[in-house]
Amino acid sequence: MNEILYKKIPEGQFALLEKFSKRVNGFAADFAAFDVIGEVLLDSPCGSACQCHEEMKNFAADVLKEDFDNVRYKDAESAFFARCLKFDGETVAVAVTNVTGQISSDREKELFTEILETFAKDFEQGSLHSQQIEMVSSELAQTYEELVLLYNMSTNMKVTQSNATYLQMACDQLTQLVNVEGIAIFLQKEIEEEETQYVLIAGSGLIAVDQVMADILQLHLIEEIDLGREVLLDSMVDSPFKYDWPERIKNIIAVPLHGGEKMIGFMVATNILNKPDFDSMETKLFNSVANQCAIFVENGRLFGDLKELFIGSLKALTNSIDAKDQYTRGHSERVAFISRWIAEELSKHRSLEDEYIHMIYLSGLLHDIGKIGISELVLCKNGKLTESEMNVIKSHPKIGASILSDIKQMSGIVSGVLCHHERPDGKGYPEGLLDKQIPLIAQIISLADAFDAMTSRRIYREAMSIKRALEEIEKGLGTQFDQEIGEIFIKSDVNKLWTIIQDGFIETWDYSNFDEYGTVAVGTLLR
Repeated sequence: MNEILYKKIPEGQFALLEKFSKRVNGFAADFAAFDVIGEVLLDSPCGSACQCHEEMKNFAADVLKEDFDNVRYKDAESAFFARCLKFDGETVAVAVTNVTGQISSDREKELFTEILETFAKDFEQGSLHSQQIEMVSSELAQTYEELVLLYNMSTNMKVTQSNATYLQMACDQLTQLVNVEGIAIFLQKEIEEEETQYVLIAGSGLIAVDQVMADILQLHLIEEIDLGREVLLDSMVDSPFKYDWPERIKNIIAVPLHGGEKMIGFMVATNILNKPDFDSMETKLFNSVANQCAIFVENGRLFGDLKELFIGSLKALTNSIDAKDQYTRGHSERVAFISRWIAEELSKHRSLEDEYIHMIYLSGLLHDIGKIGISELVLCKNGKLTESEMNVIKSHPKIGASILSDIKQMSGIVSGVLCHHERPDGKGYPEGLLDKQIPLIAQIISLADAFDAMTSRRIYREAMSIKRALEEIEKGLGTQFDQEIGEIFIKSDVNKLWTIIQDGFIETWDYSNFDEYGTVAVGTLLR
C-alpha cells in the first residue's frame, strides 16, 4: 500500500505521483518521493516493506544537492534511479526507484532511465490525458517483457542443451507475448546425401504448416529476402494475399534463421488473434528471437565440430603411442571401451553420474599417454627388462599425469592416468597406494587395462582366452584388483563385450554408437 506521510505539492500532481508509483511497483521496484528538505512525500514499496529506505533517502539528498535535470543512477547491492521533479520551473521533490536485484543489462538500465525521465517530464508539464499515460505505460511494459524474453533466452543458451529443448522454450515464451494461433520453428536437416529439408523442431499452439507447406514457405521466404525484406508478411488486410495459403490462414509472418551467409531455418507464426495483422513491433520481436535462436543453433554446431576435432586429436595421439608397438595397437581405445563397460555395470549397483562415466572413458583412452616420453627401445625390447628399464616404464603414469595436469579441463581424469597401476595390496606404482586410497576411476582402468593386456597377443606370449583371463582376475581380487569391481565385471556379459571388441565396435548394441560416444564424452570436458 502507498503511504502518504507528508504532502506539499499540488493535489493533481500528487495523484500523478501515486499512479506512477504503482507502475514502478509493477516492475518489482520500490518507489519513494522526497521533498526538498528530505521529508517523505510518498513511500511505495513493491513488497511488504522497503529494505533500502534509508539508502533511497540518502541518494535523494545527494541528487537534490546538485539539482540535476536528468536521471541519476547508482549501482549498489540494488539498482537505484533518481530524478528531480520540477513544477513551474522549480524543484519540488525527487523521485527514487530501487530495482530489486542488480540491473543485468544496459538495456534494462536504459529502460528504467527512460521510464523515470518520461515521468519527470510529464510531472513538469502538469498534466497528461490518462489515455496517453496508459498507452506509454503499456508500451513500456511490452518493451520490458520483450527484454525479459531476450534476456531469458541469452541466459539459457547452453551448448550442452539440445536444439529442440532451446527452440521449444523460445516458442513457449514468445506465445506469452504475442497472441497467435500457432508458432513453429523449422531447421534445415540433411535427409540424404546432398539433399536437405526444413524439418519441424519446435512449436506451440495450432501449427498450420505441414511439411509440404514448409517447403513452399521457405521458397517464398527466400524470395522476400532476395527482394531486400527481412521477413515475409502476408495477409488480406490491405490487399489480397501475395501468395497462396491454406484457407485457415488469415495472416502469416515468417523470419529466417541465418547461419553465416545461408538460411539454416525459419520461424513462422499464423493468425494473430488480438489485431487485424502483424505489425512492426511483432516484426522486430520475431527477428530478435530468430537471431537468438540462430546463434544458439550455430553455437551448437560449432561445439559439435569442436568435440569431434578434440576426440579425433585424442584418438590420433593415443594411436600414435599404441603404434610404437605392433602388439599394443588399438589398446587405448579398447581400454577406454572396457572401462566404460565396467563403469556402466558398476552404476547398476551404486550411483554414478553419466559425466563421471564419460570421465572414466576418457581417462581410459589417455591412460598410457605418458609412454610418449618412453623410448621405443625400452617399450619394444624383445627380452627381459633390466631393473633400470623397468623403472623407466614405471615412470609413464607420472609423465602422463604431468602432461594432462597443465590442461584445466582434464583435471577430472588425471587421477585415473596417474594411479592405473596402483594395487589394493600396496604393491603397485608410482605411489604404492593401498585399497581405498586408490581413486575409483583408477581402480576401473586398472582392471580394464589388465583384461585387455591378458587377452591380447604380446611379443613374449600368446593371448589368453576369456575364461583364463577371468580366472586370473578372480585370483587377483583384493590384491591386484578391487574386490567389488572385479566381481561385478566377472558377472557381466563379458562374451558380449568380447564380441563387440572383436567386431571393431561396429556391432549394433544396447548403448550407443562407439564413434559418437567419444564425441559425447568430450563434451564433459568442454562445458
